[in-house]
Amino acid sequence: MIDIKILRNDSKKVADTLTNRKAEVDLKTILKFDEERKEIIFKLDQLKQLRNENSGKIGKGKVDSDEKQQLIAETRRLGDEIKGGDAKIRELEEEIYNRMATIPNLLHESTPVGESEDDNPEDRRWGEPRVFDFDIKHHADLAEQLDIMDVPRGVKIAHSRFTLVKGAAAQLERALMNFMLDIHTEKHGFQEIIPPYLLNSQCLTGTGQLPKFEEDLFKTTEGLYLLPTAEVPLTNIYREEILKEELLPIYLTAHTPCFRSEAGSYGKDTKGYIRQHQFNKVELVKLVHPDNSYDELESLTKNATDILELLELPYRVISLCSADIGFSAAKCYDIEVWVPSEDRYREISSCSNCTDFQARRANIRFKPKEGGKSRFVHTLNGSALAVGRTVVAILENNQMSDGSIKIPKVLIPYMRGLTKIEMRT
Repeated sequence: MIDIKILRNDSKKVADTLTNRKAEVDLKTILKFDEERKEIIFKLDQLKQLRNENSGKIGKGKVDSDEKQQLIAETRRLGDEIKGGDAKIRELEEEIYNRMATIPNLLHESTPVGESEDDNPEDRRWGEPRVFDFDIKHHADLAEQLDIMDVPRGVKIAHSRFTLVKGAAAQLERALMNFMLDIHTEKHGFQEIIPPYLLNSQCLTGTGQLPKFEEDLFKTTEGLYLLPTAEVPLTNIYREEILKEELLPIYLTAHTPCFRSEAGSYGKDTKGYIRQHQFNKVELVKLVHPDNSYDELESLTKNATDILELLELPYRVISLCSADIGFSAAKCYDIEVWVPSEDRYREISSCSNCTDFQARRANIRFKPKEGGKSRFVHTLNGSALAVGRTVVAILENNQMSDGSIKIPKVLIPYMRGLTKIEMRT
């Protein structure tokens, strides 16, 4: 959530962000409610002062009986008016909050302005896509041939966009999770967390999924939600807390299954393991000092790309433009891995600096060492990586002419020495 003071003092800046994001929010109504709220507060201050004066006169006993009764009646009337005003303020504050919660984060000056994802500029590339001397197979065809994924039985057990992963593919997913967590905890300095997979609405409001994106979530009959990404519980660990500055930065990582309804994705990526309702992901979250957050974004992005380089998977990094960037992000990089069967790069991670947007919603602050008022931390998050999509990249980039899959060197110890996945005889 943005600071309402920015809207009061520079509504054009907020309006420009909405225009560049292709978003619509009725800012004039928010400002009208805010002005009405301030007017009621001013009036109530006057009424409370008058009530206190009347109470003082009554308490001192310096008025006759008739005047005392008049003052009592007047004080009661003032009390009722104040009570009604307080109720109106609460009503206005709730309305203002709900409307402010629909305003996306302000964009960083370095975020490119664009009309769609086609305007996302490429930042850099790493690795050369492999040149194959045989016909490339789609990962779904490779998985079916090797009998390591079963879509029909996944649908039978659950629904469409669920896949049964088995054998060497299941072992590969587990190997990737352990490998990623080991790198992030042992080399990148993150603390591993196992969070709850069911979340309350306050958590999802804090990170910006609610109220705007509820249709993307799975909700239980008890009113809890299946987590869409570990970003949500990791960020909310410190909700409603004031931290010591000495604790910053805080680096957290978790492997979790993630659950998304994929609303609006009908007809997209219907074949294969790209767009699933359930998928594994290793997430990185940082809570940092506001002065360092953009340096931390570059570091976070490198934490994610390090994994791809160790796996020897070609990738590129793009900067998301204003029309494509996420609701909570001020600046975001997408990392895209090369997918041979599609002859293009596909998103495997997004690394975002959310500045104080999530911290303001979740009320996560820190106390400066030099004293003074507490400040909101800056929060960052990134996938490092989406495990299923990494499996896809490994299957396709490491496929051999006989249909087998070569295991990346760094994963062989995690695969109990297995060097390739091949047809079982």
